[in-house]
Amino acid sequence: MMNKKLAILLFCLVVVMMGYGIAMPVFPFLIDHLGGRGIHFGLLIASYGLMQFIFAPLWGSLSDKIGRKPLLLIGMLGLSFAMLAFAFATQLWMLYTAQIFAGGLSSAALPSAQAYAADITPKKDRSGAMGKIGGAIGLGIVLGPGLGGWMASISLSAPFFMASGFAFLTFIIILLGLPESLSLEHRTVKTEFKIFPVKDLWKALFTPIGFGLVTVFIAIFCQAIFSSVFGLYALARFNYGPEQIGTILMVMALMFALAQGLLVGPLTKKAGEQKVISFSFLGASIGFLFILFSGSYLTIMLSMSFFVLFTALLKPSALAFVSKNATGGQGKVMGMAESYMSMGRIIGPLWGGAIFDVNINFPFMSGILITFVAFLVSLKYIHQKMKGEQEKNLRPG
Repeated sequence: MMNKKLAILLFCLVVVMMGYGIAMPVFPFLIDHLGGRGIHFGLLIASYGLMQFIFAPLWGSLSDKIGRKPLLLIGMLGLSFAMLAFAFATQLWMLYTAQIFAGGLSSAALPSAQAYAADITPKKDRSGAMGKIGGAIGLGIVLGPGLGGWMASISLSAPFFMASGFAFLTFIIILLGLPESLSLEHRTVKTEFKIFPVKDLWKALFTPIGFGLVTVFIAIFCQAIFSSVFGLYALARFNYGPEQIGTILMVMALMFALAQGLLVGPLTKKAGEQKVISFSFLGASIGFLFILFSGSYLTIMLSMSFFVLFTALLKPSALAFVSKNATGGQGKVMGMAESYMSMGRIIGPLWGGAIFDVNINFPFMSGILITFVAFLVSLKYIHQKMKGEQEKNLRPG
């Protein structure tokens, strides 16, 4: 039976991501309405990721000091105000201001939610909890765009008002219904707060959580490569319209939510996080290959579903690995993980878009290469770790 606190947390994540998803499909039209061009859409998305990269570790460390609930409240309230700012935007600079505000403040929510789940979940069940968080996020993203499109028929501001309302509703639910998960005796007394902690993020790669940090970066990077060019690829190769592309993306998001919510826990319990990660890298590489060879609507749908099935397993497995191997506070390491994911969200679209302009197949070919190399490296990591454990067990005393 699911923990009541985790159930409330998952519901809150569904609501807030649904609010976020409502707004996303409207951005291109709002940018066009305000006289912007395609470059502004890319810059807006990148600025959101950049703010998450900078602030997620700070918020995560702060949650180790003052608790998870205050940071969840800051994230939800910040997102609500940011969506209102979008609704009232009349110039492009106002969109950028709102997006920077949204990225900086809402980045308090996800690492705090992941740390909250780690606080209330035994280590053996942690992968399943992280998977459920991913599933809740995926479900919100599935439901949001449809509502956003419907609300946009009223006005371009209407989806943002609804998104703001959803985020504020989440704020109220957390305030009244979600107790603090981090007891006073487990809080960090001294906490360093660093803006743009590049040195700390680099050093973390050489600690026990390094494997998990690299994994979440590659997972989000490859997802971002795909999501940034798929619409253009489907149009250029198959001449698909918005309805066909939207249907494929909704099926993919649903597959993503189901895989993270139902498969991650049982698989990691049986095989362990490292093996699931390695297997998922291989599956993602094959999925990219299938996409290249798809020639019909049915085969492209099946290929995308196969790809998403394996990439969906990577993030929660890696986050569980980071959580279990953390030597510091859960908030701090989850903030670091969020920064690595933010780097993937920034670099992935820039890489995918740049090489797409050279050849429409290059983003997927690069995805094949990157995930297959990651698969081989993960095999070596598992082998070395098993060898180290065997040597440790053979030592006397």
